[in-house]
Amino acid sequence: MFAASPHLSRLAARRLLALALITVGLVQAASTAVAAPPTSAAPHDHGLFARQCATTDIWPKGPGKSLVPQAPTAELRQMLSEIDPKRVESIISKLVSFGTRHTLSSQTDPVRGIGAARDWLAAEMRSIAKGARRGTNVTITVPSYIQQPVSRIPTPTNISDVVATIQGASDPNRVYVITGHYDSRVTDIMNFTDDAPGADDDASGVAVVLELLRVMVQRPPPPATIILAAVAGEEQGLFGADHLAQILFDAGADVQGMFTNDIVGSSKGDEGEVDPFSIRLFAQGMPTTESASKTATRESIGGENDSPARELARFVDEVATNDVTGMKVRVIYRLDRFLRGGDHEPFLERGFPAARFTEPHEDFAHQHQDVRVDSTGKQFGDLIEFCDFNFITRVAKVNGAALWSLAQAPGTPKNVTIDTSVLTNNSTLLWALADDEGLAGYEVLWRPTIAPFWTNVIPVGLVNKVTVDQSKDNVVFGVRAVGKNGYRSPAAFPFPN
Repeated sequence: MFAASPHLSRLAARRLLALALITVGLVQAASTAVAAPPTSAAPHDHGLFARQCATTDIWPKGPGKSLVPQAPTAELRQMLSEIDPKRVESIISKLVSFGTRHTLSSQTDPVRGIGAARDWLAAEMRSIAKGARRGTNVTITVPSYIQQPVSRIPTPTNISDVVATIQGASDPNRVYVITGHYDSRVTDIMNFTDDAPGADDDASGVAVVLELLRVMVQRPPPPATIILAAVAGEEQGLFGADHLAQILFDAGADVQGMFTNDIVGSSKGDEGEVDPFSIRLFAQGMPTTESASKTATRESIGGENDSPARELARFVDEVATNDVTGMKVRVIYRLDRFLRGGDHEPFLERGFPAARFTEPHEDFAHQHQDVRVDSTGKQFGDLIEFCDFNFITRVAKVNGAALWSLAQAPGTPKNVTIDTSVLTNNSTLLWALADDEGLAGYEVLWRPTIAPFWTNVIPVGLVNKVTVDQSKDNVVFGVRAVGKNGYRSPAAFPFPN
């Protein structure tokens, strides 16, 4: 392959020759290896897992059948088709027209400031509610409080959320929430006078909320309650979301899912990369509200990747990655973007499953920036011209598919446990039998421990106990409820009883 240089010592030459022989041997061994047969794609083709473990390689084998994602119903398809990119554009344009929506801006000016934005949002929601289908109970409220001075709030400041509630038909205390925040900011977090258009961050999320409200009130109400809210005070410290979460907590609401849509307005990143058919969904791992003993148990049985938030994210991937939304939900196993936060956190802090939608690649020149053009001619500022209304429409469809599927399904099973009283290679699962009006039965889900998404499903009927011919040592189990209408709940992870 190469000759030793005359300038090398004899010892060095021998070392180089040995290295060459070893290299030749490795190449020859590689050339004689038998190539692995091609395999079909896994139901969830997720990068590293797909490369390491194709469907034919998954171990262990076990009972049940391969999980097929829930298909959208004809009603859901029709509803999502009605989400209108022109209305999305109109909503964002109106919110931008208020100049600034900074939390500290005017509460009383009729045309500029956060107060004008709040009043317009309330009027718009009330107008939509008036057109609701007969029998669909929709209420619009503006829950408010005075936030006393803290960091980023120098004086007592009114914080107002604008909240639409579609009351559930048969299980109204079970609640699902989607929010976007309507406040905005520029470079200086305390600058409440300069224009802060906030088109992407976060008029885009508010547009998702309003469009979902418009199309959902035209349908018969689902079993569970839906809340669609525009919240304030996010940039100053998540104040509006915290207020809404506390109201629901104090009311004893069974919030089984919450999503914030924050920065969902563009598919183009700051280096020009474009990904118009992906949306990130950030989902927390270890719940911060669990007791120390439960956390220790979760760690000991390998449940770190099966928090309620992650089961919620798996559910969204299953029901919203399809041809109806035109999107791929990119689940990120992290609370939020690196060392950042959002309006799902106050819900998580109260023990509610919650996650965050955010565009695939952020452009930091177009968020949290003064509106300006620099010396190179580059435009800064969160301007509407950088929004992609068709992309936002698809994001709204993802949210709609998730929210409607959750509210139509029975609730997530409760008190799910796994029997550890005796050593056995079978696994006995138990759970509380629910009294949901439309409950048809249950399914046991399982997956190999290295799989990020559920792979197998076992229908077990309307029971609260089942023994599965599969070792709990080797797989992860979950239990989900099945409705008579075909909708299925997120899975619940079992703890030892």
